[in-house]
Amino acid sequence: MISYNPKDWFTFIFKFHKADTFRQLFLLMIAICIYSGVIAYLELEYWNLSEKSYVRNIPVMHSLLGFAISMLLVFRTNTAYDRWWEGRKLWGSLVNTSRNFAMKLQVILPEEDKMQRSFFRKIIPAYAYALHNHLHKEKTRVELFDDQEHKHVFDKIDHSKHIPNQTALLMYQHIQQLYKQNKLTGEQLLFLNAELQSFTDICGACERIKNTPIPFSYSVFIKKFIFFYIMTLPFGYVFQLGYYVIPVVAFIFYVLASLELIAEEIEDPFGGDQNDVPTQTLAHNIHRHVAEIL
Repeated sequence: MISYNPKDWFTFIFKFHKADTFRQLFLLMIAICIYSGVIAYLELEYWNLSEKSYVRNIPVMHSLLGFAISMLLVFRTNTAYDRWWEGRKLWGSLVNTSRNFAMKLQVILPEEDKMQRSFFRKIIPAYAYALHNHLHKEKTRVELFDDQEHKHVFDKIDHSKHIPNQTALLMYQHIQQLYKQNKLTGEQLLFLNAELQSFTDICGACERIKNTPIPFSYSVFIKKFIFFYIMTLPFGYVFQLGYYVIPVVAFIFYVLASLELIAEEIEDPFGGDQNDVPTQTLAHNIHRHVAEIL
């Protein structure tokens, strides 16, 4: 996620960063300018339609449709932002769950039990890294599992299967083993169960966002609406603006298409784009905080 100062206006206006939609739309804007110029020349010079009253009434259609397209784009961007914000809240919950789980273990586990503390110091951030890579469709990292002391435990993880589930299962099994060894009481077992359950709940909610995109027909309709709206703009406004219709249509296209591009980028908060939820950074924070607590 891009870190920035929201009060720095001039930097935003005059600097084009990688995620800026102007870079992505530049060639299309050039094509729109050429198209608008051709339409303006044909209507003003070749067909000489400036005297036709019915042609001059075309902007009425754009005025009526402008409200409809603005409502569609507002709903589109709001829906996409809701998905992004929910993803951020889920990873915030994962941070809190990891901290709470580590704090409870710090109090419950005996100070001299270094082996158990070492296991949970590694397995809790391992879940965060596993979830990060699972959501980004990457091969799960194994650097946290490179531990000879607990190698026989981590070797049980099958990297061809659902790794976050297997990591959570290891935590469940280890807690149950501590209970059977009378290192945990029944009350303490219930005390830890809420955090253990939260790990899988957060994973399932993230998968719901990842695997459920905006309905296809809705997304396609907005793109078609924007395309035909822009393609018909020069026909109506060339008589009021003359050849100035070229930059005006290009600017309107830039605004409408940019809103759609921004919505596409943030609707998948785990896609790896610059403005997506910084799951890698949050996983690192969990790793550091758990190490400090345990």
